[in-house]
Amino acid sequence: QVRLVESGGGSVQPGGSLRLSCAASGFTFRTYTMSWYQQAPGKERELVADISTNGAITNFGDSVKGRFAISRDNSKNTVYLQMNSLVPEDSAVYYCSTIIGRVRVWGQGTQVTVSS
Repeated sequence: QVRLVESGGGSVQPGGSLRLSCAASGFTFRTYTMSWYQQAPGKERELVADISTNGAITNFGDSVKGRFAISRDNSKNTVYLQMNSLVPEDSAVYYCSTIIGRVRVWGQGTQVTVSS
């Protein structure tokens, strides 16, 4: 079945970096746009970044532009989110996602906490 498994979250001080990974299985990864979302406590889930099938096109939410990068390795069925210059407002659960058959599929999420 379709499965998305995030990893790489944790606690980091402001100004630090983290790299999230999302391992995909159960579908033809290279043919799907992939996305990262974040959800902070009490807030709606919002798009952080997405990447086209071959990685040529990327889009970022306004709050992370210039600080985050998204990439993918189709040979490993994995999408990454490199997060730099982290600020406390980046603290959230980060989810990997894609749309398959008009249904948005989610991973279980990984917690990122930015605090001094």
